Amino acid sequence: MTTFVLVHGAWHGPWAWDRIVPLLHAAGARTLTPDLSTVGDHGLHDHAEAVVAALDAVQEEGALVLVGHSYAGLVVREAADARPDAVGHIVLVDGWAGLDGASMFSLAPGAFADAVRTAAQTLGDGWRIPAPPPAAFGIVDADTAAWLAARLLPQPLRTFAEPTRLSGAVDRIPGTAVICEPQTYPFDRFGEAVGYRTRGLDGPHDVMLTDPEPLARMLLEARSFRNGKREV
Repeated sequence: MTTFVLVHGAWHGPWAWDRIVPLLHAAGARTLTPDLSTVGDHGLHDHAEAVVAALDAVQEEGALVLVGHSYAGLVVREAADARPDAVGHIVLVDGWAGLDGASMFSLAPGAFADAVRTAAQTLGDGWRIPAPPPAAFGIVDADTAAWLAARLLPQPLRTFAEPTRLSGAVDRIPGTAVICEPQTYPFDRFGEAVGYRTRGLDGPHDVMLTDPEPLARMLLEARSFRNGKREV
């Protein structure tokens, strides 16, 4: 039985996967949804340690699919690098990713980094990034936008500034980059740069909220790939 470890992106929480989890369970999979806490001045390495703890809780070596949405693409790659034998496949959902030393600020356009730092300084006591509106995640439906707005949380600035620490072990793990279309940032380029196959999916950045069924199908399909080839 496959276990999916589903890791939410910035400003979100484990609730981001609420519409995906029942679909994976119905297909016979198990799930874990670790919390990348925003309580206190956490950094990317703190979040990677939380994911490592989740990986350590799973006893099925190599039968685990590690999924990271957006910012969590960086987090899951650092966690997988620490536990390469535990992870059979990595899936990035519109995920930021890079080589050793990459960070949100090094990958994102300069205007993005400047705006984030300014928001933290003026509205977040210098260390928290206020949550953007739901429209920033592509959510325009009024009901879903209201649901999301009530749950978004400030994000510690340090999570975007800290560079990832990778030994290279993560590069032995096959991966898939799910690219939401139309693209908002060059997530296809990020996936290709770390050697992942790319798969397009019509939907906004928060596709797990708007189109959970096709995303769940992609995740279930990814579990059959090991070492870059399909297993039957």
